[in-house]
Amino acid sequence: MTTAHQSRRPAILYIASRLPELSETFVYRELFGLRGRGRRVLGASVRAPRGNVGDEATTMLAREVVIAYSRRTFTALPFAFISNPAALAQALIDAVRADHPTLKSRLKHVFQAMMGLGLGWRARNQGIAHVHAHMAHVPAMVGLYAARILGARFSFTGHAADLFVQRSALRFKLDEADFVSSISNWHQQFYREIGEPTTLRTPLVRCSVAVPAEIGERGRDVVTVARLVRKKGIDLLISAFATAALPGWRLRIIGDGPERASLERQAVALDLGDRVTFEGAMPHARCLEAIAASGMFVLPCRTAENGDQDGIPVVLMEAMAAARPVIAGDLPTLRELVRHGETGLRVEPSRNEDLVAAMQRIAADAEYARLLGANARALVEREFSDEVNLTRLCAALDHAAVNA
Repeated sequence: MTTAHQSRRPAILYIASRLPELSETFVYRELFGLRGRGRRVLGASVRAPRGNVGDEATTMLAREVVIAYSRRTFTALPFAFISNPAALAQALIDAVRADHPTLKSRLKHVFQAMMGLGLGWRARNQGIAHVHAHMAHVPAMVGLYAARILGARFSFTGHAADLFVQRSALRFKLDEADFVSSISNWHQQFYREIGEPTTLRTPLVRCSVAVPAEIGERGRDVVTVARLVRKKGIDLLISAFATAALPGWRLRIIGDGPERASLERQAVALDLGDRVTFEGAMPHARCLEAIAASGMFVLPCRTAENGDQDGIPVVLMEAMAAARPVIAGDLPTLRELVRHGETGLRVEPSRNEDLVAAMQRIAADAEYARLLGANARALVEREFSDEVNLTRLCAALDHAAVNA
């Protein structure tokens, strides 16, 4: 509940593509974490959130967020332009000079800017001093212009597809931001190669996880939690599980997506029967329960044909926090989390035999699995935990406020 003292504090507006979103728990968990530290944080969603994410807190958040792409925002546009007549002209200039790959991308810039200006007008009486966007594409552009009309500071967090596949005007956004949260050392260097931001403007603020107080007993399930898309490598996992022939083990695939039907056909063709189950999307709490009861967590992610790849999947951190041994695809972004042979195993996704061997070793060597899990949990506690990264984020917000 917001206290009278909190209501007088400057607010932070958090904006994401959809808020809340089941596949992006890191966004709303970060928002709730800041609220838990006494910050007044409001939510905005580019598009209306989808359905029930699974608990009371997120259901309430879905009801209270401001929807940017909505009739109310269009209605607000004339008032936004009257209040700041130079805003649209500046947006047009920005669209011309920004690092866009196509004319279509420049036109999208103008539309997204208009929606941001309308959103900012709608939120003008909320005392917003900072706008933070999760995802470097549409939410960042909308958030940037909302911040402009509000006279607020602006920052964003980039992740994966928004940087690798759907990138647009990234250098422009880097230049305009007060800071850009880097979810990994790899991302920090990536931003520096595109622009020339300083360390203070690309602070390391990882997508973080809660570290459970207790560690459960390892079961005999291979668990993966993922959106069923090409870059996650679930087809590789099914193939390797069939080849590994782990007696008494089953494969639990949690998540949904466009590849589900083909993956189910693959499992049938490999005659896996009830040894593999497709359980669909689940509320976050149930995903954590499945991870905690597993014997290993496997996500053989890879770079898809269109260049899409993962940043650092939060679900890997959640498995490591639960002291589960993890196997992941060998992507550059993952090497600081899954340290091969120390905090987990990395495999070349195209080499089925490597994934098979990794699964067989963890299944057969309980002490090795325990050691990997213990090391993984220790790394998450010191580098990827909520406590550590909320402190980093608050420091970045406070630094931006002082240096505005």
